[in-house]
This record gives sequence, C-alpha cells and structure tokens, in this order.
Amino acid sequence: MLHGIMNDLDSGQLHSLDVSAILVLLNFDVLCTAQVPGTTQDHLQVFNIEMKAKMKSYQMTEQVVFWKWITPKMIGIVTQTSVYHWSIEGDSEPAKMFDRTANLANNQIINYRCDPSEKWLVLIGIAPGSPEKPQLVKGNMQLFSADQRRSQALEAHAASFATCRVPGNDKDSILICFASKSVNAGQVTSKMHVIELGAQPGKPSFTKKQADLFFPPDFADDFPVSMQISNKYGLIYVITKLGLLFVYDLETATAIYRNRISPDPIFLTSEASSVGGFYAINRRGQVLLATVNESSIVPFVSGQLNNLELAVNLAKRGNLPGAEELVVKRFQELFAQTKYKEAAELAAESPQGILRTRDTVSKFQSVPVQAGQTLPLLQYFGTLLTRGKLNSFESLELSRLVVNQNKKNLLENWLAEDKLECSEELGDLVKTVDNDLALKIYIKARATPKVVAAFAERREFDKILIYSKQVGYTPDYMFLLQTILRSDPQGAVNFALMMSQMEGGCPIDYNTITDLFLQRNLIREATAFLLDVLKPNLPEQGYLQTKVLEINLVTFPNVADAILANGMFSHYDRPRVGQLCEKAGLFIRALQHYTELPDIKRVIVNTHAIEPQALVEFFGTLSREWALECMKDLLLVNLRGNLQIIVQTAKEYSEQLGVEACIKLFEQFKSYEGLYFFLGSYLSNSEDPEIHFKYIEAAAKTGQLKEVERVTRESNFYDAEKAKNFLMEAKLPDARPLINVCDRFNFVPDLTHYLYTNNMLRYIEGYVQKVNPGNAPLVVGQLLDDECPEDFIKGLILSVRSLLPVEPLVEE
Repeated sequence: MLHGIMNDLDSGQLHSLDVSAILVLLNFDVLCTAQVPGTTQDHLQVFNIEMKAKMKSYQMTEQVVFWKWITPKMIGIVTQTSVYHWSIEGDSEPAKMFDRTANLANNQIINYRCDPSEKWLVLIGIAPGSPEKPQLVKGNMQLFSADQRRSQALEAHAASFATCRVPGNDKDSILICFASKSVNAGQVTSKMHVIELGAQPGKPSFTKKQADLFFPPDFADDFPVSMQISNKYGLIYVITKLGLLFVYDLETATAIYRNRISPDPIFLTSEASSVGGFYAINRRGQVLLATVNESSIVPFVSGQLNNLELAVNLAKRGNLPGAEELVVKRFQELFAQTKYKEAAELAAESPQGILRTRDTVSKFQSVPVQAGQTLPLLQYFGTLLTRGKLNSFESLELSRLVVNQNKKNLLENWLAEDKLECSEELGDLVKTVDNDLALKIYIKARATPKVVAAFAERREFDKILIYSKQVGYTPDYMFLLQTILRSDPQGAVNFALMMSQMEGGCPIDYNTITDLFLQRNLIREATAFLLDVLKPNLPEQGYLQTKVLEINLVTFPNVADAILANGMFSHYDRPRVGQLCEKAGLFIRALQHYTELPDIKRVIVNTHAIEPQALVEFFGTLSREWALECMKDLLLVNLRGNLQIIVQTAKEYSEQLGVEACIKLFEQFKSYEGLYFFLGSYLSNSEDPEIHFKYIEAAAKTGQLKEVERVTRESNFYDAEKAKNFLMEAKLPDARPLINVCDRFNFVPDLTHYLYTNNMLRYIEGYVQKVNPGNAPLVVGQLLDDECPEDFIKGLILSVRSLLPVEPLVEE
C-alpha cells in the first residue's frame, strides 16, 4: 500500500486504493483487514503473532482508508468520513473520535498522530495540486482537540507533536509543529510552524515560531512528506519526498542544516528515540538511520552558523561537546555581574557537566553572604536539584550544609527522590547524625567495608554474611570478630557460629576463633562456640574436643562434668582429660578415663568425693582381678567408711567376682559385718552348707542374734555339727540358736550339758516345757550324768507332767 502511494506521488496522480494490508507492531500484535465481498465494509482482526492467537476482531460498517498504531495499545483508523480509536485491550469496539473536515475530502490520507496525552490529534492528507501549479501536491491538515471537541483545518504536508519546558513554567508545553508548501497568487511559499496548544493560564507560554523551508531550484516541485521530533536534542526533522532533510531548532525554529539524504523518494519515517534521530525507508527498499553528529554539531552551529547562543543551548540540552569555552566564558561573565541565579542555571545545564566541578562549588562558597539574601551556594544547589541528580561532591557539600543546619529530614527526602549521589564520604558525614540513614547511603554507594562495619555495630551479624555474599565481598572476618568481641561477647559467639555455617566452610580456623575468646578470658563463650561446632564428633576435631574439656576442667569443672556426662565427644585425649579430672576433684570421671591400675587405685580411694552408686557402676567396668584389687585397697584405707560400697559391689557383681573371692576378701579383713550383709543377699539362693554356716557365724559375730536364731531354725543346708560347735564356742547370751541346732539335729545331751555347765538353767526349762517336751528324758539323763541337784530335776519333771514320756525317762 505504501509503495502504491509513492508510485502515485511519482506520477502525480491520486486515486483510491484497495484496503488489504497488514500493519505489524514491535510487540507482535498484528492488525489484519479484509474487504467483505460485495460491500464497502472491512473486517478488522488483531492477532498476537508470538502467542499465535487472535486477540479481537470487528466488522466496520465503512471502508477503512488508513490505519496506524498511534500508541503501543491503540490503533487509529480512518474512513472516508471519520476517525476512530480502537484499543487492543479488553473487548471494546472502535470509538469514533471526530469527523473529517471538508478540506480533507477526496484526500489521500498519509499520516495520523496523537500527542502523549492523547488529547490532541492531527490528520494529514494530500490532494492534486492547484490549476496554477498542478505538479505540486497540495497538503491538508486537521487538528482536533479532544477536550474542546473542535477541529481546525490548515494547510500542511507533515506535522508532529512535541513538548517544551518554557523557563518559569514547571510543566511542559504541548507544541504542534507542521510544514507546508503552498501556491498563493502564483507564488510558492514553504513554511515550518511551531505553535503551543492549550496554553496554561497564568503560566509563561511558548512564543509562536515559524521559519522558511528553502528548497533548491532543482526541488521546486518537492514537498514535505514527514516530520520527526528529536526529544533528545530538541530538534525538528522535516523530510521531503525527494529525500531532502531540513533540521530546525525546536525552541527557536532556527534552521540548522539542509541536505539530501536519499536519491530515491522517501515514503516512510519513524522516530529513533534512543539516538535522537529517525529511520527512513526509500523506494529502493533501503532503511536509513539519520541523526546528528554529536562531536561536530555544536562547533558547526557556533562556527559556520555563528550562532553562539544556539550552540550553547544545543550543548546544554543534548549534553553535547564543543561549547566548553563558550559556556565557561558565559559563566564567568554572569558571575562577574553577580547574576548568581543565572550562573547557577548555566552551570546546572552545562553540557557534559563541564561546570559541575569542585571549582564551581568553591566559587559559590566564596561569595560573601548579603543580609536577607539566599546563600548563593544554596541557590546553586537548589537549581541543580530542580534539574536532576547531584554528583558525589555536590551531594557531599549540600549535605554538609544541611547537617550543620540540623535539617536531616531534607536529606531523607532527597535520598528518597534519588537526588543525591551516594558515596562513602557522604555516609561518613551523615553517620554523625543518623546511623540508619548512613547505612542506606553506604549500601547505595557500595561502600562495602562500611556497610559491614555498620551491620556489626547494629549487631545484625546475619546481615553481614548475607550482604557480603550478595555483593561478592570477602570481609576481614578476623577484624570483625575482634571488633564484636570488644563490645558484645555473646554477639561474637553468634557471629562465629554463622561463619561456621557458611558455604565452603568457616573462613577462620575454629582453634583461632577459640583462642580469640580465651585471650579475653571468655571461657563460657569459647565453650558455647566449641560445643556447637563440634557436634558432628569428627576424628579430626579431637584436639578441639580436648581443648574445650581442658579449659573447663581448669575453670568450671561442673561444666566439664556435664559435657562428659552428655557423651558427645569420643576423640579427645583421654589420659590428659583423666589427669585434669583428678586434679579438679572429678574422681569418677578420672576413673572412667584411666586405663592403668595404679592410676585407678590412686583415685578410687577418694570415696568421700565419689557418689557411691557411680563407684559401684564403675566396678562393673573393671576386670575381676582389678576389681578385687581395688576393693581390697578401699578396705585397707577405710574399712568402716568403704565397707558399704564394697558390700554393694560384691552383691552387684557376685557372679563376675565369685562368691568365694568376696568371702575371702571380707574374711581377710575380719569384716564379719561385710560378710553378714553380703551373704544375707545371697543366702536364699544358695544350698552351700559353707555359705549358710558363714552367714550364721557372721551374724553371730555382729550381734544379729535374731537372724542367727532364724537361720538356725529355717535353714536346711548348714553343717549342724559345725554350727553346734561354733555356737557353743561363741557363748551367745541367747541360747535359742544353739537350741534350734541341737533340737533339730539330735544334739540334746550336748545342748543340756552346755546349758547346765554355763548356768543357763532357764533355757533348759524353756526347752523342755515349750520347745520339745518329748526330749525331756534325754535332758534328765544328761543332767543326772552331770550330777545336777535332785531338786532341779524333780522340779523339771513335775513342770512337764503328763507331756513327759515315762518309759524313756525310766531308762535314763
């Protein structure tokens, strides 16, 4: 379609074209139109190429003669009578914006635009030339205000919208720029106009500008076909059909440059905003990119055009080189004239920041302050802030003024608005009044060491590691840890533990960290650190396991005892720890660590400081020989004091030690009490006559007469003869045990003789009367043999009476 337009223009003839084409936008949305057969209607469809999906469609009731993407989401559609806008979002239908004015009737529509606010719209068409110059195509324009719902018809071949900030106005002005070439009374007039649209009440307005378009004689029938605005440089590009390019200054409409950029007709242009130029396509199919030469345009304007003011403005506006001397000279002139406000504005807008230096700041600082006037330096900084962001030393100097005036809130606002360039020096300055704000500045300035130090001061140690990892920084962990240690020992522990969990391992050796704590006598903190990092209980950590036990055995034995009781370590130096346990009075722990009998025998005698049950359990870990040796030593050192422990041990491990060996041990020390308690627990499960006898013997010798009486009465396993002889020799005050033995095992005569000769007559009476009256004849016979007085015998017989068996008595 566009090729068709250019062909028509070449021939000078215009006629209607079939509307059947595709327009593609960079976001992969596509508008397709197709004429409905037999009608003048067009069917519109929008497709997303990337998603391979139709987004929306619409059946127009009129034939579409032109369409264009006027925004990334909006299509402008032109019919023979009206203009529509169709959003590709949602399910809305094309919305009618305005009707075409009469001047565009029978025109070939070649462009349609809207301003950024979409409140101003312009439609461009071309038509056959006038009879007086038919070879010059006529251009017509319709300007429409969406707010006022009004149109204005003008002559123009090309138009574009632009914005411009007028000095003294805080908002941009919207401008319409258009170019025309017309015939009036046989005279060809070529003009370019720049006019403000919708001037803001009470605000400085843009003064209308116009300029001539100078066409060379060979281009008498040439005319503008496109206009592009360079917002980057503030320029207007006017492109003609035959490839001429006119360049004008937007603010002044001053002609800057003219040249032919294409030998072939140009039919389409598009803005190249990133480079401040435009793209163009000619009939040969070439894609051209045109923009200014940044290094030469300012010298060109100041030299060949001799327009110093425009050269400076271009340099300021586009941040271009070439006007340094002019700008510096002008700045010095303004400063000499005490026009500090104007000088500040010039410095703020100076191309490539050539005046935004320390010298300029110093110059403003040196101006004496007049009473009632604003400080020139503040005036300068205020101007810079309205233009954008301050550089590092400007930010520092302004902040110094603000800090001195105690207006910290201004700093916060400027930082929030990104008006200040953060630096380490700025952070240092702000730190004197606000640590939190200083930290934000350090982070923005990537002053990593200061950020790390700030986190350390705030005790946010976890953030140090996170931040360092994010920025790829390796801090001096040793210095950090030492710094934290001085003020926050527990925080140092936390930081050390965080380091131990870092990917790739702890950056500081565990032993070094421990020594840092110990150098400050921080035993508890060193212990807390080591207990955490040594949880894996690895063989290579044996030295540190020993170390944590050593330092606590020397200073806090109860802590060491708890650690050992927990059983979390198994690779430390056991002999060394055993020695320290012994010195610390943790004798049971020492016993658990010693492996040599002399060491064990030396320690085990400290029973006054060893919990009995623990000691008994320890005996269970020794061999039979060592256990008996140690038991013997305990009895040697303190028989009475250690007897209970030895008895308990003998009871607990009688099978391992051997009952005979235990008995022998007690007998060696003539400890009948020990024998009594030991055999008492074993008696019920034994049928050994010797065991039963020794128990009777031990009980008798320890005064446990009731127990002697019971066993002699109940036991069936002791040697009766041996027991009788022992009891007779023992001469117990209570004869009942002997009575039990003699009665049960038929030693009645021996019993009677013993009782009579030891003057224990009442036991004789008691035996005959209560225990066994049937043995009275035997008792009487023995008494007769022992020449007992008749009166006692008669009395004894009479006391039994009918219970006395007569025949045995007669025999006796």
